[in-house]
Amino acid sequence: VSVSVGSAGSFLYQRADTEPRIPASNEKLLLSMALLDSLGPGRRIVTHAATASLQGGVIQGNLWILGRGDPEITAARMAALARHLVAAGVQKIRGRVMGSTGYFGHDWWARGWKRHRTRLYVAPPTALTFQGNVVNGRFTREPEAFAARSLTKQLERRGVAVVGRAGAGEPPEGLADVATIRSRPLRSILAAMDRPSDNFFAEVLAKLLGAKSAGLPGTIAKGAAAIREWVAGHGVDFSLYDGSGLSYANRVTTRGIVQLLWVADASTWGPVLRQALATGGQGTLENRLHGVKVRAKTGSLDGVSALSGWVWLDKEEAWTEFSILSRGMPKWIASSIEDGIVRTLADNAG
Repeated sequence: VSVSVGSAGSFLYQRADTEPRIPASNEKLLLSMALLDSLGPGRRIVTHAATASLQGGVIQGNLWILGRGDPEITAARMAALARHLVAAGVQKIRGRVMGSTGYFGHDWWARGWKRHRTRLYVAPPTALTFQGNVVNGRFTREPEAFAARSLTKQLERRGVAVVGRAGAGEPPEGLADVATIRSRPLRSILAAMDRPSDNFFAEVLAKLLGAKSAGLPGTIAKGAAAIREWVAGHGVDFSLYDGSGLSYANRVTTRGIVQLLWVADASTWGPVLRQALATGGQGTLENRLHGVKVRAKTGSLDGVSALSGWVWLDKEEAWTEFSILSRGMPKWIASSIEDGIVRTLADNAG
């Protein structure tokens, strides 16, 4: 077990704090920091409906849905996009509604991922998403076409005639927006990712970060590199290969995580990050740490456990940063150790 506890830039306790450990979903904590610092808490992700030709209410060719990495697009959001298109004067589409397969690569693999876990724990992370890229309880390899079919149905319900069948592909150049929809602010998306530890959200958002940092197309590797670069920019050296923490090749230290939590504390977005994390009785802490004022990110892989974040010290009237990473013990034992450390910190401060 590795443990680091720090407050106001000073370490209060350290045990094996420089030992490289697998972070599991504590990787999402690092991703959240990089996203908040790079994009800002209020950033909204825009999805575009675009075409090459709209004349007199008629789209002469195809209507393209251009995704840009919003992981939360649902049927209700597609209905809103259809309403916006009708309000823009669209009455007929002579071609098809097409979901763009561009902007992100179609990679669904990272170094250190176990294939059986990939198929079980994360849907294909695409730039255009729909319903978490899940169809009838199974991950779909064609989420863009899935999204296009949904928009086609929504348009037809509103009296728009669509001649061709929905599909997906690479969009042409020269498209112009007809309508758009915007995501919730990044702060809200991160809470939806971090509290339940959503792997799909993490890989989509990491690809978005990678696209912004290293150019198109966004890939899992570019996303991981962007997180590594952000971490290194604050004097911490981690080995990171994905955005979700599913990789067994990822390596971090508790010392480094606490140092990065100090960076968050010194940033305007620090309180936003803290609020995005689960507290006792919530999300992945649903059955843990009840009655403790804590904001933390859990992590769990086979034989790996993690808990990092903040615990409130009443005596100091301040948050104290902590990170606990372990390997090679049953999950229930690791969780008991983590909870015991956090409760000890909270109780001794009272």
